[in-house]
Amino acid sequence: MRSNTVGWLMLAPTIAILAIFGIAPFIYVLYLAFHHWNPFGADPSMAYNGANNFRRLVFDQEFLGSVAVTAKFAFFAVLSEIALGYALAQLFMREFPGRGFFRTIHTLPLIVAPIVVGSVWRLMTTPSIGIIPYLLRHWFGYDLNIGRDASAAFALTVIMDIWHWTPLVTLTLLAALLALPKEPFEQAQIDGANRWQIFWHVTLPMIRPAILATVFIRLMDALRTVDEVWMLTSGGPGAATRYVGLHIWKIVFPKTDYGYGAAISVIVLYLTLVMCWLLYVALVARREKKRTF
Repeated sequence: MRSNTVGWLMLAPTIAILAIFGIAPFIYVLYLAFHHWNPFGADPSMAYNGANNFRRLVFDQEFLGSVAVTAKFAFFAVLSEIALGYALAQLFMREFPGRGFFRTIHTLPLIVAPIVVGSVWRLMTTPSIGIIPYLLRHWFGYDLNIGRDASAAFALTVIMDIWHWTPLVTLTLLAALLALPKEPFEQAQIDGANRWQIFWHVTLPMIRPAILATVFIRLMDALRTVDEVWMLTSGGPGAATRYVGLHIWKIVFPKTDYGYGAAISVIVLYLTLVMCWLLYVALVARREKKRTF
């Protein structure tokens, strides 16, 4: 009994912080989602309007378009980061000259603030002074201008996200690979398995929890990206990079429609949870079900 009391007392600060900065804001946003509130309008009072905000977003083409482009962005960014992160983790497991130096250089993007990342990439992609348009023009004859090329703007936001967050994936998967026991690999080699068979039947099942956790973290981050993309493209050209986070920002701040912005935030949180649950079912639950038979 005494040990349980001590344990709860040690957890109390963390629980209090979670309640103050996590649960309480969520309850307030959920409450606000059922109201119409423009604190800077002629009538700054908060008016209850039931589920009108949720009915409105179902037919909001700008919101639906932002959801579609955000899902596309998250798919390409997270998939590329997992594949590239695993390849780099395998590379860093090998001995080669300067491995420690390259590990250090590789992790430097993680210490850069997202808004700084967006600013630097904005400078590098500006047609008149940017190094990227200069190299593309002189090497391939391609005139890069993300202010008028929607496909290029979208691709650059994905590349920027990959550059910024692949080191996190690499470190996570590297830790998982270093923790693997050597006996299963030695047994597979004795049985005559090739590299692909060892990866598919030995390595992948053993590091699946680490991959799943990494995908969850990166998926949630990709679905709520704001500052990097805002600094690079401001959501343009048009709505090519107007991801959900940017759409919410423009609803809440320039338009000061706090109730509708809160409703969108709640729906985005729900969609994120659904996507993570579907991913979990596809990668884990189905395989566990097969093992029971």
